[in-house]
Amino acid sequence: MHKNSLILSALTVLAVAPAVAATPDTSRHQAQIDQVVQEISPARIEGYINKLVGFRTRHTMSDTVSETEGIGAARRWIKSELERCGAAQGGRLQVAFDSHIAPVSARISRPTEIVNVVATLPGTQPASVDRMYVVSGHYDSRNTDIMDAKGDAPGANDDASGTAAVMEMACVMAKYKFDATLVFMTVAAEEQGLLGAAHWAEQAKQKNLNIAGMFTNDIIGSSRDEHGKVDNTQVRLFAEGLPVQKENSDTVRTLIQTGGENDSLSRQLARAVKEAGERYVPKFKVSVIQRRDRYLRGGDHMPFLERGYAALRFTEPAEDFNHQHQNIRTENGVLIGDLPQYDDFNYIAQVARVNAAALSSLSLAPAAPAKVQVRTAKLQNDTELVWQANAEPDLAGYRIVWRDTASAEWQGSQFVGKATEFTVPLSKDNYYFGVQAIDNDGNASPASYPTPLR
Repeated sequence: MHKNSLILSALTVLAVAPAVAATPDTSRHQAQIDQVVQEISPARIEGYINKLVGFRTRHTMSDTVSETEGIGAARRWIKSELERCGAAQGGRLQVAFDSHIAPVSARISRPTEIVNVVATLPGTQPASVDRMYVVSGHYDSRNTDIMDAKGDAPGANDDASGTAAVMEMACVMAKYKFDATLVFMTVAAEEQGLLGAAHWAEQAKQKNLNIAGMFTNDIIGSSRDEHGKVDNTQVRLFAEGLPVQKENSDTVRTLIQTGGENDSLSRQLARAVKEAGERYVPKFKVSVIQRRDRYLRGGDHMPFLERGYAALRFTEPAEDFNHQHQNIRTENGVLIGDLPQYDDFNYIAQVARVNAAALSSLSLAPAAPAKVQVRTAKLQNDTELVWQANAEPDLAGYRIVWRDTASAEWQGSQFVGKATEFTVPLSKDNYYFGVQAIDNDGNASPASYPTPLR
């Protein structure tokens, strides 16, 4: 959290609360998160990718009977590997297939079983166990012809890289305890229209699951662009502002009415991911891109966005399209195709570490405060904020954050203890505000944007 010293030096906060307890240290490293980050292994990630490439193709409509080729063999291996990791760590990791039959469509020529592999690590705090964070990669692959289910389609970067990162995170994190529940998914049929992710997201919506955040890792394998320039110092994180809707919901109308287009659930989640990722993975930048995805393109986070969940996409800094959605061939002396020799396994491990740090921090932190509102009954230059109390037993209190209207990141903050209302002598006309919940260890939730209380 960068604090604007000029604002803080001039700020006198007026609390409607008892004396405030000591401020938790939200910048310190926590041993468990450091351990998780350090245990992410480039060598294991490389092994996972080479195994996935070894199935020759993982096209959604490829062979499901063979034990050595096709999507069926791939999903059975992923499941067995996650089960092996879970058993080695005490059996808390719950691994299962999630399947449905996709009907004939533009990219499905016959009814096809779509199978996700889902590994769930239940939370250990009763007040948080129902809150979930989901991370995914898609294990299906394709070549030039989207309907070609038999040709070689190694998919080393798109998206064995994301699949391997998710598997590595699941195996490392299964040995640790987190307050909230973590879901590690390798999904199918992304290339056929995000079918696996859409099925799981729809089931989650129907079950009213409390998904507080979702990440997809798709094309995170290469640090080298099409011109040969290497950039292994950053990852792009795509974060939607206003959702794409035929008709605006009340929530979206309120964001527009109050100028909160940059304070959607996904943008708030992205700020939290950037803070945690850059704190625990030094000299590696999380570059937040203020779009739902690359220009007019999509990924497995989009079905979650469409159902109202906060969801983000991780992608390498610059894609090389010679190694994506291409038949393997040589043209003008250049080898084309999505092959493992074009992956940077150390880079993939860095992206996995950012994911793991963010997931750890979010799942140890309290939930984002609910029903955050700003009083608007009278004209005044102060800003009166109110919110609902959290239920977590390890809650230390709340932090007010703010930034000016030209800034994308929080610039100032004030810890206010366990108060549930607070008056800040800064004008809501000139600043954006948020409220975060913080636990005794200094884990902070994403900020909640205040809606008007008239």
